[in-house]
Amino acid sequence: MGAIIKKELKAYFLSPIGYVFIGLFLLMASLLFYADVLVTGSTMFSNMFYSLSTVLIMIVPLLTMRMFSEERKDGTEQLLLTAPRSVTSIVLGKFFAGLIFFIIAVALTAIYYIILMFLGNPNIKTSLVTVLGFILLGAALISFGMFASSLTENQVIAAIISIAFYIITWIGAPYISTSLEPLGLMDMFNRFANGQIACTEVVAFLSYTVLFVLLTIIVIQRRKSVK
Repeated sequence: MGAIIKKELKAYFLSPIGYVFIGLFLLMASLLFYADVLVTGSTMFSNMFYSLSTVLIMIVPLLTMRMFSEERKDGTEQLLLTAPRSVTSIVLGKFFAGLIFFIIAVALTAIYYIILMFLGNPNIKTSLVTVLGFILLGAALISFGMFASSLTENQVIAAIISIAFYIITWIGAPYISTSLEPLGLMDMFNRFANGQIACTEVVAFLSYTVLFVLLTIIVIQRRKSVK
């Protein structure tokens, strides 16, 4: 699995997609930090992440759309599946590489917290809990994006499937049923902004993530069995 993680991380750092993701992420973070923190005079670092979470539905697919679809399109998937590695290690390697790259982007936002420290006295506990929730949200989105990528060889289609799912779990769930509203990914993330870690939300995020990682393993394993 370690070799897969290194390979995928190298691909992110050597491809334009990785830099486009970080560039868009930091651009939106800068704009939201200015609008939600500096302009309002707030010392709540969590305000930026509250707004930034809605941007993830558009930029996370940049990380995930190529995970498996690119392998199928380029014809290298067969080499990957016939390599002396288990499907589980391949899927987990790709997932953790995407998550690590995402965490690197999140870590770069520490500069905004440092700026805020000079302007006020931000609550470090609330800030850390919000960042934790943001990373858990990112992990859930990445896991589904990876699953979508395993379903098609077209990266654009994989991105569209991911965005559609994110929007449904964000906006659509309350309209489908009010009982589904607490299960919306964005709704769960918003509960981290009060600085308290709720075990229910942590378990829910991890369940989302594990579910789609397992579904990806099943899809790839079935494809391998027919090779």
